[in-house]
Amino acid sequence: MTKTLQQIITIGEAISHPVRLKLLYLLSERERYIYDLAKDLNLSRQVVQLHLKRLENAGFVESDLRLEDNDNRAKKFFRLKEFDVELGIDELTEIFEEIKA
Repeated sequence: MTKTLQQIITIGEAISHPVRLKLLYLLSERERYIYDLAKDLNLSRQVVQLHLKRLENAGFVESDLRLEDNDNRAKKFFRLKEFDVELGIDELTEIFEEIKA
């Protein structure tokens, strides 16, 4: 499937930050609770949430809320989705030929 220019930009921006690359690495090991990710990265939960949102919007991660037996609060867990990042000249040609038309 050919990606749109905006999809390519979104993917590129998502993987252009070292924290987001580290998040991808951590999530490749196992799914994680957002507070654990923040602790592992020594960052605030809010900063980690912003980075995870960018990765989620680009299709690299997904999340879900869970209630655990011993805790009444919902906890948000993140996991890595299967992905393959590839951009070829054929895709670029198709995108920019459409724009010229």
